[in-house]
Amino acid sequence: MLSELKLRFLLAAFVLGLIGIQTNAHAASQPNIVYILLDDAGYGDLSCYGQKKFKTPNIDRLAAEGMKFTDHYAGSTVCAPTRCVLMTGKHTGHCFVRGNREVQPEGQAPMPAEIVTLPRVLKQAGYTTGAFGKWGLGAPGSASDPAEHFDVFYGYNCQRQAHTYYPTHLWHNTKKIMLDEKTYSHTMINDQALKFIEDHKAGPFFCFMPITIPHAAMHAPEEYVAPFRKKFPQFESKIGKYRGPQVKNPIAAFAGMMTLMDEGVGEVLDLLKELNIDDNTLVMLSSDNGPHKEGGHDPIFFDSNGKLRGFKRDLYEGGIRAPLLARWPNKIKAGSKSSHASAHWDILPTFCELAGIDAPASGDGISFVPTLMGKADQQRPHDYLYWEFYEQGGKKAARFANWKAVQVNINKDPNSPIQLFDLSKDIGEATNVASNHPDLVKSAKAIFADAHTPSPLWKFGPRKKHKK
Repeated sequence: MLSELKLRFLLAAFVLGLIGIQTNAHAASQPNIVYILLDDAGYGDLSCYGQKKFKTPNIDRLAAEGMKFTDHYAGSTVCAPTRCVLMTGKHTGHCFVRGNREVQPEGQAPMPAEIVTLPRVLKQAGYTTGAFGKWGLGAPGSASDPAEHFDVFYGYNCQRQAHTYYPTHLWHNTKKIMLDEKTYSHTMINDQALKFIEDHKAGPFFCFMPITIPHAAMHAPEEYVAPFRKKFPQFESKIGKYRGPQVKNPIAAFAGMMTLMDEGVGEVLDLLKELNIDDNTLVMLSSDNGPHKEGGHDPIFFDSNGKLRGFKRDLYEGGIRAPLLARWPNKIKAGSKSSHASAHWDILPTFCELAGIDAPASGDGISFVPTLMGKADQQRPHDYLYWEFYEQGGKKAARFANWKAVQVNINKDPNSPIQLFDLSKDIGEATNVASNHPDLVKSAKAIFADAHTPSPLWKFGPRKKHKK
């Protein structure tokens, strides 16, 4: 007979074996996640969303081989708050960063040290996390330096530094990488993202790619611009001025940089296949807000907002409705489309569900995993989507069902009239029907009150003039 000690040993080994099997099974069920965030790309800036002046064939693959969302929204209408929304799962009525707040000499004002973010939550689920591109949520060495959130960071810490693609330096974790100002930053950043994926192919990993294209300036290597100089010679005398080298024919440069960016997306997809992890990797692509009008870019010429009204810094659809593509072979139906109304604050709970963990209860998002998996009948909808923005007079907006409410000039008049649009009939928000629906205007006022939590850092009202 076996001794009691030996029996205990075998029993312990058996239990540990079961735990190991369960742990391995759970790890195997967790998909790798690649989330690509374009910078200032409009709803109509991808050919699968209607762009005609240039092509984005690799991004179109995401639509052809996955799901295309038609009613997805950015977290905000400018850079920093959108990134905070993505990282925290809270909309701009609740999140910590609700606008761009600069610090000198480099960076943006930090989030609190203890703030719960998507990479921190996923790391608790066993994910290795990396970010490659633009951070904008905490200066170097601050409480929310990107290295405090991600295992690996490579790119721009500061949004201002990212206004040129030929910077003096980038950051690799907490190390400043000095450059000669002749090196095109996007290529380096994309290469580092590819390296991260290859280094962590055993998974699970979360690769966040908040790349800077197509934010101004309109910089791209000449070999990508040259074909569009021939296509758009009428703009050859136009000069784009922003930061860094001036750009001759910024129209051609915009098309060239989008072409280069699309090639980078193709490199990511090709690498996933090469590493044989394609079937266990979810790839998503979106944009942080609507199209800009800076550095010589002409969103009217490119029809960058499609049929939508407004641009970056607007809370009309053109400023906040964003593309969203999701590809996961054999999980997400190829060529599928969804009109589910979702937003960037849904990304955190969606990824948490895929990782097999609970999302923080304090968030505003709703997981749209049922929609991704083709179970739209099981998808819980939002009661409303909400935005607030403090520039250009102060603005609020909400979408509830197919109705869109927009209020402007709040800093001057907190009771300024609410505009109302029926998106089912008027996607371009051309006709204000508020006078015909006083009950819906009342509902919008209630949403604006319910969605807003006061912040000592972000207040509507007259702007204070700073002494010079």
